[in-house]
Amino acid sequence: MQLPPDIDTPTPLLGSLSPRRFMRRHWQKKPLLIRRAVPGVQAPLSRSALFALAAGEAVESRLIVRRGETWTLRCGPLPRRALPPVAQAGWTLLLQGLDLHVPAAHELLSMFRFVPEARLDDLMLSWASDGGGVGPHIDSYDVFLLQVQGRRRWRIGPPGDGSLRPGLPLKILANFEPRQEWLLEPGDMLYLPPGWGHDGVAEGECMTASIGFRAPARSELAREVLGRLIERDDDGPQVLYRDPSQAATTEPGRIPDALQRFAADAVARALRDPRALQAALGEALTEPKPRVWFAPPVEVPAIGAGVRLDPRTRMMYDPVHVFVNGESWRAAGRDAALMRRLADRRALSAGELARASGAAHELLTQWAEDGWLQAMGEDDD
Repeated sequence: MQLPPDIDTPTPLLGSLSPRRFMRRHWQKKPLLIRRAVPGVQAPLSRSALFALAAGEAVESRLIVRRGETWTLRCGPLPRRALPPVAQAGWTLLLQGLDLHVPAAHELLSMFRFVPEARLDDLMLSWASDGGGVGPHIDSYDVFLLQVQGRRRWRIGPPGDGSLRPGLPLKILANFEPRQEWLLEPGDMLYLPPGWGHDGVAEGECMTASIGFRAPARSELAREVLGRLIERDDDGPQVLYRDPSQAATTEPGRIPDALQRFAADAVARALRDPRALQAALGEALTEPKPRVWFAPPVEVPAIGAGVRLDPRTRMMYDPVHVFVNGESWRAAGRDAALMRRLADRRALSAGELARASGAAHELLTQWAEDGWLQAMGEDDD
């Protein structure tokens, strides 16, 4: 069971800062180099397992090869024959969303749950041969760069000239001016706020885990939320535009003022109910990624011994609703507290389940049948 983080206790993960102090001092403000952030860290999977995963369609993979000033990019699936020899210098294999497929990667990602779940995105693993990298670039989101195997040299520079080199398949900065440089060993980690230029080059074979965060664009979020509000409105009685007072016109191309007011009122009505807006936002934030699908179990065991959320399940809540994988439920009282506990800890014990109402127990059973959560055995914590 994942306990909520103690946000006031200093931790090696954040360079002996507490999560509260880190968020106040560094989050979206300034970088932080953390030596021995995860002492004894192990790569979440072997090189051969990584290559095998890249050959399938379940995970998003990319191959980046640099030869001098020439860069090439190929997107997966990437069978082993598509990858250069390990001894060849200057190439990188990237696997996105590894936390959805590898439990050890999910555990690494879970260490960063002092940031709201709505912002936590995924763990990307980068394997690189000697000299491999993706070139100097910027990210529009916060990122923790955790060295899990081998060594990588990082150079960083503050936000500035964001112009890109033309004619390349990658977004490589044209005028990167690094101000600081470090060599990261296994267990070391670098935090970078959005907009900071950075260039990481492997010194020998290495693996780096990138913990990324969601930063939805305003237009993207508006499109998702409004789309869901419109779907809700489609379920009710439809009000059609009427214009019994429309006069004959000599300007047929002009949009009538009454139709403009009707459209403005339609948008205003969609946004008028704050709870509908909250529900649409929560559903949008918990919508599974396109490559995620759930396979219902052949036989659903009894959930009385406890449950844990599937690593692919997104679960959040607000004061009124509980959201799971793009769907929402109203919740109140003891059941609401139980569901919020499940969202925060991603698991419920047998004792906690015993306090659930019949309706909540039935809902959890349905989620187990859908593959959204799994029943725990008697020996599970």
